[in-house]
Amino acid sequence: MSNFLAIDTSSRYLTVLARKGDKKKLVHLKDCAMKHSCVLMGEIQRAMDAVGLKPDECDFFCAVTGPGSFTGIRIGVATAKGFAVGADKPVRAVTTFDLIAYNVNSENFYTVIDAAHGYYYVCGYGGGKITMPPSYISRSEVEKLSPLFGTEDLDLENYTRLNAGDCLESAVNGSRDTEISELRALYVRKSQAEEGRK
Repeated sequence: MSNFLAIDTSSRYLTVLARKGDKKKLVHLKDCAMKHSCVLMGEIQRAMDAVGLKPDECDFFCAVTGPGSFTGIRIGVATAKGFAVGADKPVRAVTTFDLIAYNVNSENFYTVIDAAHGYYYVCGYGGGKITMPPSYISRSEVEKLSPLFGTEDLDLENYTRLNAGDCLESAVNGSRDTEISELRALYVRKSQAEEGRK
């Protein structure tokens, strides 16, 4: 059984999961928007202390890489990389789509994430494969898809909300070790600042 630290700062919530042997501690704060950088290290310390885990005892460090909050994702990725470099351990990347998909018991489905302003990030799955690559689409396009799964409160037909905190462990267990340079944010679209450049 692996020892690890996993971090999800990709949305309004914050999830930290520390595991050491058969002991684990999950910290899930439901509303942490604009506060990830202020509370993350304290919550990591709390989770690791609860199971008696030290950084050099981790087999790997994991971060949810998005899509989602541009700033939040960068905070989580940078933190996981920092721990991995300091402890000389590998990293793992879990996309927000994977976070949801590893927890859906359905043959064909779509994962959906609010991208604001009437748009959504969507990825389709079927037969254990991606059937629709990560996309940035309008609400009218999303409403043609079914069934939909996510971790946010979304007013969509045929939508099932999963608990983000409960989803992290199975997604981490389904991930694989990667090089430090491969742990990077998944951006399905450009940020508002980039789109505003001339």
